[in-house]
Amino acid sequence: MSPKRSGGVLKEHAGLLNAVLHLLDWFIVGVTGWLAYWMYLGRTSLPDNYEAALVVGVLAAAVIFPRFQIYRAWRGAPLLEELRLITMAWGIAMICLVTIAFLTKMGANFSRGWALIWALSGWAVLITSRLLLRKMLNWMRVRGFNQRRIVIVGATGLGRELAERISAAPWAGLEIMGFFCDRDSLQENAPCGYPMLGRLSDLEQYVEKEVVDQVWIAMPLKDAERVQEILHALRHTTVDIRFVPDVFGLRLLNHSITEVAGMAVMNLSVSPMEGVNRVVKGLEDRVLSLLILIVISPLLVLIAVGVKLSSPGPVLFKQKRHGWDGREIRVYKFRTMVVHQESVGQVTQASRSDSRVTRFGAFLRRSSLDELPQFFNVLQGRMSIVGPRPHALAHNDYYKEQIDSYMQRHKVKPGITGWAQVNGYRGETDTLEKMEKRVKYDLYYIENWSLWFDLKIIFLTVFKGFVNKNAY
Repeated sequence: MSPKRSGGVLKEHAGLLNAVLHLLDWFIVGVTGWLAYWMYLGRTSLPDNYEAALVVGVLAAAVIFPRFQIYRAWRGAPLLEELRLITMAWGIAMICLVTIAFLTKMGANFSRGWALIWALSGWAVLITSRLLLRKMLNWMRVRGFNQRRIVIVGATGLGRELAERISAAPWAGLEIMGFFCDRDSLQENAPCGYPMLGRLSDLEQYVEKEVVDQVWIAMPLKDAERVQEILHALRHTTVDIRFVPDVFGLRLLNHSITEVAGMAVMNLSVSPMEGVNRVVKGLEDRVLSLLILIVISPLLVLIAVGVKLSSPGPVLFKQKRHGWDGREIRVYKFRTMVVHQESVGQVTQASRSDSRVTRFGAFLRRSSLDELPQFFNVLQGRMSIVGPRPHALAHNDYYKEQIDSYMQRHKVKPGITGWAQVNGYRGETDTLEKMEKRVKYDLYYIENWSLWFDLKIIFLTVFKGFVNKNAY
C-alpha cells in the first residue's frame, strides 16, 4: 500500500471550501437582487412578491449552477472557460425566472429596470468573486499551500516541455519531484534541473515508499503498450494517474481533455469524490446514517443481547480493512462466530454450514443484520452507506495480484451496501470469477456515481439486498 498522500490545507478541507463557495453564490444572487431594488426603487424593504422572486432566484442558482460544472477544480484551467460557464449558468437562471414570471402571469408585478439591474449586477459580482478567489488560490499555491507532489514518466521532448510549463506556472500548485525514464543518456543528466529518480521499473517501488500525489505520464500515443505496463505496475496503489498525450495536431472526436498549465491532460485514474461530490456524499452519509441509527436503536439492543447469549465473547467483531485511498480502517460487525484464532495473515471466509457460525449468527448473516454497526463507521467518516464492500487485508493482498484494477475499488469510501451486492455478488467469493464480477460492478459504480445512483442502490437493498442466497 502507498503511504498517505499529501495535499496541503486546501485539499484537506476541499469539501468544506466547496460548500462555502455554493453558499457564497447563493448569497450573491440574493443580495444583488436586494441591492438592485434599493438602487432602482429607492427602498430597502422588499414587498412579498419581490422576496419570493429572490427566493426563486436562489433556488434556481442552486439547481442550475452545478449543472454547468462551475464548482469543479479549476487548478491551472483557462480563466476564460470558467468565466464563460459562469455567464451561461447565470444567464440560464435568469431566463428561467423570466419564463416562470411569464407562465404565472406575474411579470407585470415586477419592475423591468430592477430585473435588468439584478441580472447585470449579479453577473458582475459572480465574475468578480471568481477572479478574486482564483487570485487568492494562486497566491497561496505560489507560497506552498495546496501543493501536489508529482513525478513525470518520460524525460524526453514531451516530458521536458511539461516540466518547463509547470515550472513557469507556480500558481498551478504542482511540485515536480523528478523524472522516470529508461534512456541511458539521461540517467546522469536530468532535464530542467530536476533529478532522475530511476527507470520505469523503479516507479512502483518509489510511489510505494515516497509521498506522491500524482504520476504524470508524458509519452507519445504510439507507446500505448508501455503506458499499459505502467498502469499495471501501479495497480496496487491509489495514486492519481494522469496521461499527457502528444495530441497536438490531432482532431479528437467527443473526447474530454483537461488543460493544466497550458498542457492537455487526460485523467486515467482519479476519484469522483472531489469538490461538490464530496460534500453531497458526506451529507448523504451523515444524515441518513444518523436517522437510520435512531430508528433501529431498539433493534441494535436486542441483537446485542442475542449475540451475548449465543456464545461467550464480545458483542462486536472488529476487523482491519482498507478504506478510502487504501488507508487501514477498523470495521464493526455483530459477532456471528464463536471466538477462535486463525493463523497470522490468514482470514477464512465463512462458507455454507460453517461450524464456526453460531445459530443466532447464521440468522444475522442471512438477514445482513450483522452489518448494522457499520452505520457507526459511517458516522465516523470511515465508510459510506453505499460503496464497494471492504475486504479483509489478507484478501486484498491476494486479489490485487490476481485482478487488474482491483485496488481502484479504494478510490471511494467502502460501503455497507453496493452495486455489486444488489446484483447478487455478495457473500463468499470462492472462485476468482466471482471476485472479478464483484470488482467489475464496483468499478462501474465508481465511474457512474451520482446521488441518484446511491438512492437507487439503497432502494434496491431494501427489497433484494438484505436477504440473499449467497449470505451465510
